[in-house]
Amino acid sequence: MPLTYLKQAPGQAPQAEADVADTVQVMLGRLRAGGAQVALEYARDLDGWTGEITVNPERIARAEAQVPVDLRDDIRWAHDNISRFAAAQRATARDMEVELRPGLIAGQRQIPLSAAGCYVPGGRYAHIASALMSIATAREAGVADITACSPPRGDAGIPAPMLYAMHLAGATRILCMGGVQGVAAMAFGLFGAPPADILVGPGNAFVAEAKRQLFGPIGIDMFAGPTDSLVLADDTANPDTVATDLVGQAEHGATSPVWLASTSRPLAEAVLARIPALIAELPAPNRDAAATAWRELGEVALCDTREEMARHADARAPEHLHVQATDLPWWRDRLSAYGSLFLGSGTTVAFGDKAAGPNHVLPTSGAARYTGGLSVHKFLKTVTWQQVTPQGLPDLARVSARISREEGMEGHARSADIRLDSATPMADIAANSKG
Repeated sequence: MPLTYLKQAPGQAPQAEADVADTVQVMLGRLRAGGAQVALEYARDLDGWTGEITVNPERIARAEAQVPVDLRDDIRWAHDNISRFAAAQRATARDMEVELRPGLIAGQRQIPLSAAGCYVPGGRYAHIASALMSIATAREAGVADITACSPPRGDAGIPAPMLYAMHLAGATRILCMGGVQGVAAMAFGLFGAPPADILVGPGNAFVAEAKRQLFGPIGIDMFAGPTDSLVLADDTANPDTVATDLVGQAEHGATSPVWLASTSRPLAEAVLARIPALIAELPAPNRDAAATAWRELGEVALCDTREEMARHADARAPEHLHVQATDLPWWRDRLSAYGSLFLGSGTTVAFGDKAAGPNHVLPTSGAARYTGGLSVHKFLKTVTWQQVTPQGLPDLARVSARISREEGMEGHARSADIRLDSATPMADIAANSKG
């Protein structure tokens, strides 16, 4: 049956404007041609920063001393969870070898990338957790060289807690530079960094567009849009908890949609009634962002059954999917399209955003239909190899030659034929195969 909406968004979240793409294209062109000098000009003109770009060890040490002991302990606690989860993921990515037929051997290797660029957003919030999520994950994957960059905040540069987190997580070097110029510095190998093999980490529309335009020769984690969250709740959920969770995610920004689907009309109506007061209690900048996101993009839908809720969630493919309902194993096994799944009322997306362990860099705008979030696997190349011995050669060569000729690829066929007809003694082939 069609969903019944108690609140429906007037329209969709706005898409990136064409002038963002044009601006980024011009900037990247200048940065590619002019290198570090152009990057310095953008840092001066856009961020007002004329200080050193590469953060030296003395500044990092001062930053650590400036961070209160309790906060340092909290950052280390979160870092330990994130690193341990990434290490457990890394253990699942293994080399393997299989003999497909007698004498035909194939396998795969997991090779870490050589260099990664991790963008740590600044701006309105000090994104301590984002530093841990990207840098620590790259480090656990085995990436040898990790450049991290973040925009300066005033004359002090990168805030001390963020610097501490970036260093703790394992950055090889830290650049005090944000925006398109920061992304380009990592991509093109400026300020002493090697050119990045992959660029990861969230950012504003200009950062996301820069990553999109650079993608191809350089890998990226994903095409990221505004964060989004969906709560699924039945009549056992607490309306205050559900409303608080929705408001908490809406404060990300005015373009960040939050949604509720429920089988309980009383719960849904209670959540609707509570949200305005909760938004009003937020500090001013957060309040304005959450109010706009809820007014323009928030939705509350009624479903007849839990299966209908699950189908709705799979169709939405949200970045964050939070289940506050009974029979959590059913939901865990049934749901199939989300960036990260949060099970039970004791869990909250905020835990995943900050300290729980699984990565918070996740697919948005429905991309969870085909991809997961940032993980050690993004920093690994799964490459394959193959080898044939004299025992496996005859059948493989004959089959390959016949298929090649059927396709009209005579050169391929002859590459197979020569291995059957060559004067090279089979003993030589056998000796080479053992080497």
